[in-house]
Amino acid sequence: MFNPRLVLAAFATVVLAAACRPEPPPAVTPQPTGPTPEEIAAQQRADSIARAQAEADARRRAEDEARRAAERREREAREMLEEIVYFDYDESTLTAETTEKLRAKLGVLRSCSGVHLRMEGHADERGTSEYNMALGSERALSVSEFFTGFGLSGVRFTTISFGEESPVAQGSNEAAWARNRRVEFIITAGGGDLGGCLG
Repeated sequence: MFNPRLVLAAFATVVLAAACRPEPPPAVTPQPTGPTPEEIAAQQRADSIARAQAEADARRRAEDEARRAAERREREAREMLEEIVYFDYDESTLTAETTEKLRAKLGVLRSCSGVHLRMEGHADERGTSEYNMALGSERALSVSEFFTGFGLSGVRFTTISFGEESPVAQGSNEAAWARNRRVEFIITAGGGDLGGCLG
């Protein structure tokens, strides 16, 4: 049997339920998940600049290291070439120790063909001035002949004698005399190339 009240109550319930239903949530616009093209381009520029800077820094460090190595080789070669050699009393013959030092110089002179040396011969105070001048000359010549005996050009070497006139040690005793019986070496050409020619 039709009951209008029940129908009305059911209708009211449906209307009420529809009215109480919550609003649907607003539609969410999806946000981009990665960087924008502008951000990508900016990052690429920054990365490129950083790589270029790192490469420039590495080149600068390599150049600095090469320069320091050349300076070190030049200093060591110069010290070796300028190392004094000594002689026995009243002798111009090369001792074993002197020969060893000259052989070390020979290696540098072979590598650096532009280097020229002046050998300065000295004597101690014993003997006459004339004798000591001749002895200093013989000592310088014996060193020069050592080098030319290994095939080095004689035009690279000059000799001079100071005899007893330029002592490095004062005193009339064996310790002073031993230091004054010597040949000193002066680089007269090619000294600036020592680091490069030994590289």
